[in-house]
Amino acid sequence: MTKLDQLAAMSTVVADTGDIDAISQLKPVDATTNPSLLLKAAGLERFADDVSALKGSQNATDEFAVRVGSKIVQLVPGVVSTEVDARLSFDTNRTIAKAESLIDQYAKLGVDSSRVLIKIASTWEGIRAAAELEKRRIHCNLTLLFGFEQAQACADAGVFLISPFVGRITDWYKSNTNISIHSPEQDPGVQSVRRIYTHYKIHGYETVVMGASFRNTAQIEALAGCDRLTIAPNLLNELDQSEGDLPRALVSAKEHMAAPAPIGEAEFRFEHNESAMASEKLADGIRRFVVDQRKLEEALA
Repeated sequence: MTKLDQLAAMSTVVADTGDIDAISQLKPVDATTNPSLLLKAAGLERFADDVSALKGSQNATDEFAVRVGSKIVQLVPGVVSTEVDARLSFDTNRTIAKAESLIDQYAKLGVDSSRVLIKIASTWEGIRAAAELEKRRIHCNLTLLFGFEQAQACADAGVFLISPFVGRITDWYKSNTNISIHSPEQDPGVQSVRRIYTHYKIHGYETVVMGASFRNTAQIEALAGCDRLTIAPNLLNELDQSEGDLPRALVSAKEHMAAPAPIGEAEFRFEHNESAMASEKLADGIRRFVVDQRKLEEALA
């Protein structure tokens, strides 16, 4: 068995791409998209007709995201994640409205809400929006998650899934500290996801942990057994061409402890501010998605 086959037996494999051809070839269970991936998709010949048809439409970017997502769900047995405009990251009510609009657009194309996860940045306001959307049976994927306090708040809110980032955490520590990483166990991005996963399983939270943003296959292998792992096509191909034993790295807790008291807004904001890495990477991630969202809008104008 290839390492990808072994990984798929332990974790749900998710394709981190909007490339239909890659999804068709790799056959993941789920797929995720974001403004950056949609911008790449808009430049593909496969979506040329969609781009042409949407030119000048008032909601062209949302419509394009839904069109891409609706094609992806035809290729995967699970769900596709579609992201809310990152400019709404600090507006709870408008995030809720945008999420419901995306779900309505999917419904018009015959895609049931059970096949869609709404991606929202893990700000305090975004987490509050997700908590309300979950009550309305709209499942959410909380992204741009770097700090443990973000994971705590997401679990308290009962969100369906979180996407803790690995590679971007590692990038920050390499750029801002003298850290030496000689093995995946020393990788701060891997350590972060392992801590979150252990916390969730010990306390019996149902929120799904989906590791994201990988820089190499070693990081992925170090999280084998995580609930889900969303992986770029180049790394999926690398795993698919690799043989050798892939041991399980994460195991669910056999005994549960009572969940701690929910984290409040003041504590959340203080702990997030205390982490230069988490606060800087969340802000940077939102800015980058906004840049690509605007580029996508220009491409569809």
